[in-house]
Amino acid sequence: MKRRLKIYTPFISAGMQEVATYRVNWIFYMLGNVVVCFVSYFIWRAVYASGDGGAMNGFTMPQMIVYIVLVFLTNTMIASDVSYVIGEEVRDGAISMRLLKPVSFNATFLFQEIGNKLFTEFILALPLIFAVEVIRTAFSGEVQFDVLRFFLFLFSAATAYLIYFFFNICFGFVAFITKNLWGVNTTKNCIVSFLSGAVIPLSFLPAQMETVFLMLPFSSLNYTPVMIYMGKYSGPELLFYLGLQLFWAVVFFSLSKLFWKLISRRLCVQGG
Repeated sequence: MKRRLKIYTPFISAGMQEVATYRVNWIFYMLGNVVVCFVSYFIWRAVYASGDGGAMNGFTMPQMIVYIVLVFLTNTMIASDVSYVIGEEVRDGAISMRLLKPVSFNATFLFQEIGNKLFTEFILALPLIFAVEVIRTAFSGEVQFDVLRFFLFLFSAATAYLIYFFFNICFGFVAFITKNLWGVNTTKNCIVSFLSGAVIPLSFLPAQMETVFLMLPFSSLNYTPVMIYMGKYSGPELLFYLGLQLFWAVVFFSLSKLFWKLISRRLCVQGG
């Protein structure tokens, strides 16, 4: 096990160096997400101002602010652009060099992204968690931070990342056939963002739609970790949704292995 991890350590280092080297791109990417947060805040403030000032679908306005910030945090934790990278490498031929390496194709992407996240979360996670707790304390008048719930949130977010990573690996294999994935990938990101609860909480949807969406893998990406942190899930319900996350992680991991065996034979390198 240690030997296998040692093999992939350079990929973790490469991921960290990539963020450090292209830090301006990273900064503007994060600024774009911050702008989205502010837009969401003002939209929801207008929505609540037009109502009676009470809770809507289980969320008060202060809770909605916390939800917005936590979605921003979970988005950075689960973000994976592996499908885009696979598409670009197929398009320019760089995929051939990756295939020549005597290591797992999927693992090279996974460990590189882990390095990326170690750098990102070191900078963002603590300030965002602190901001969330300040907001919750300011509105409630008491400290609401719960250590157990926080670690359950971290476990849920880590599982959510694995779900999204292996889903994107499966999706990225489409580039082996289509040779270009940019447009489809953009559409996929928009759909996943909505289905994961990043746009609006799933509890705001009609009851039947909410029930269906909660069973889909995408609700496990943003909605489940955020609801765990906010204390909306507890007891058997909490265990059910954590179990559902693990189920989808295993499903997409298995599919990524299966699709790789089926699709790798169809690769036609265009560039390089």
